[in-house]
Amino acid sequence: MSEELDAWRERALAVGCAALVDAMMRHHEHKADLPALRSPAPERPLFGPAVTMQFLPTRDDLPGKDRGFAEVFDDAVRDAPTGAALVMSSGGYPHMSHAGGVKLYRMSRHRLAGVLADGQLRDFAELAAMDVATWCRGEAVRWGGDHVMPYAANVAVEVAGVTVVPGDYVFVDSAGGVVIPAASLETVLTEAETVVADDERFRAGIESGSDR
Repeated sequence: MSEELDAWRERALAVGCAALVDAMMRHHEHKADLPALRSPAPERPLFGPAVTMQFLPTRDDLPGKDRGFAEVFDDAVRDAPTGAALVMSSGGYPHMSHAGGVKLYRMSRHRLAGVLADGQLRDFAELAAMDVATWCRGEAVRWGGDHVMPYAANVAVEVAGVTVVPGDYVFVDSAGGVVIPAASLETVLTEAETVVADDERFRAGIESGSDR
């Protein structure tokens, strides 16, 4: 992870998800907040620039239908910086498995920060043992390839009603998540720090009674 990315990560962790969402709402009109998700290691927040995998409902006559997870994954991460966040859409099936421990073991080799999946994942115990952040809709036991298939890499995808463009910054913790356009990252981080500072002043005023 670069020093710049590491510094941004520390600032994001310091303010937390709610302040980042408030900051986004002050500077953008579009929906950017994600609901609370599940993780095999919820103590690990996810932060990093997005690389994306688009899933579609399984269909046997589409060109490229035989490209498996590994090929689409490799396309997604080919030029990814260290500390990138893999974002996978659901293909309309958020409650089906989209990958598991074996397929996602590739994340460590490519030095990704982790994965945000709008579907379920298998093998939570294996995922928890990896040194990456993993957030998804829940744990699955059934293979989902007869319902969804990986189709395209590094295109705009939808996650829980939010558009994620490759290069956007993704932050997810146990409270929820937020998607921040790359061009707005510094502005949003600074605004979120202002939100936290204002809240601390309000809290101090309530404690002292000077808020009346």
